[in-house]
Amino acid sequence: MDLKSFYRAYLRACNERRFDELGEFVADGVVVNGEPRSVAQYGADLRDFTDAVPDFRWDLRHLLVDGNWLSAHLWDTGTSSAGRTGTIQEFSVYRIEEGKIVEYWGDLDASRVERMAG
Repeated sequence: MDLKSFYRAYLRACNERRFDELGEFVADGVVVNGEPRSVAQYGADLRDFTDAVPDFRWDLRHLLVDGNWLSAHLWDTGTSSAGRTGTIQEFSVYRIEEGKIVEYWGDLDASRVERMAG
């Protein structure tokens, strides 16, 4: 499996708000920052970000692959309800097993999104 193509397809699905289709990319029981989550919970978490900032977008800047691990550097952008555009950096690490994300470690959280949107 070409993990770079896999990740770009996953990111495209996120940017297109196809959160109900994330089971194609994410394993049920995925571990997110040390906590197990269902695919539905994982998608709901991403939907929360895009609900807070409707034009929220993940833009890939760097992608490294080491075995079954991916490391992504992203610039996340969006416009607040007050009309202010903001950008935050995101660093994420993923472990892929059997063609799906089984583990995610990252620094994107709701408080950072709220500050960007505020």
